[in-house]
Amino acid sequence: MDKKRIIVDYKNINPMLMEVLTDVYPNGYEDYEDDIITYQNAKGETVKAIPLETEDTKYLFKISSELKMKVEAFIDDNDEEESSSGDETEVPESTEDD
Repeated sequence: MDKKRIIVDYKNINPMLMEVLTDVYPNGYEDYEDDIITYQNAKGETVKAIPLETEDTKYLFKISSELKMKVEAFIDDNDEEESSSGDETEVPESTEDD
């Protein structure tokens, strides 16, 4: 069975795809320059994209400054959620009686 092939613009990334994207590229895609694909679209414009595969689909995520900001915001939000999930135990301050 052939996988579906989908090109995704940053405006169309849903939370599930964003999570998969940040799992594969946890520190952003800048560190994975060898993975970046460059192609000409139907308008003759040069487009850069990063590939990502799931069980049934091959994605190309168009690279843009907006995608970078959206990925960074998603990572920051996840970091905040993890740190506030109750993993840390609050220790009451000790009071010293003189």
